[in-house]
Amino acid sequence: MSIPADAPAGDAQDPPSASTIAYRKISEAILVGKYAEGQFLDESGLARSVGTSRTPVREALRRLHAERYVDLVPRRGAQVRVITATEMQEIYETRLVLESAALAKICRQQRGAPSGVEQTLAAMEEAGAGQDWFTFANLDQRFHQSLVEHGANLVLADLYQALRPRHIRLAVRTITEGPHRRATIEREHREIVAALEAHDAVTAVQVLNRHLTAVPELMRAFSH
Repeated sequence: MSIPADAPAGDAQDPPSASTIAYRKISEAILVGKYAEGQFLDESGLARSVGTSRTPVREALRRLHAERYVDLVPRRGAQVRVITATEMQEIYETRLVLESAALAKICRQQRGAPSGVEQTLAAMEEAGAGQDWFTFANLDQRFHQSLVEHGANLVLADLYQALRPRHIRLAVRTITEGPHRRATIEREHREIVAALEAHDAVTAVQVLNRHLTAVPELMRAFSH
């Protein structure tokens, strides 16, 4: 199962630009670990790898820098960013604020769970069973994004969407470091859905808080 790293802009029938192709291929390669954290990326090598000239690659790297996949180091080029324990904790804290607000509103207005959530969770569990961590992480982001969008606050949803690259990259890294946590992640997702169906904001937020608490073993792994 393959989930694109980025949805195409504009008309669905329009072919993606060379820079978009480069962006998708490079970002996915970073997410799946082909390019390690701290590694410098050679523009010529990237151009050969993605099948474009260097100009689209340069444009893709600027976008990847804006989305914090890479750092642009003067006279050395693009370097894959290292995710630190501090950044991991800050991402979780930010997500907790945004998602908690959405869950509370959903329950207050008795909206229930978002439509299509069962299909997303089933596909995610299938990907997890096959240890397809890239797809697993993309579907994890899709699930949580659907919760925020279901809260019907467009500004909140836009803010959450801006976290997408960090969310997916962190999800890939954490599940790769701790694959034994897959069952816990999947169970907590379903507990959140059940709480939404019961219009139980207190339980939904409690489960989310547990879900977004960094476990010590992962904190140690990100400190190295």
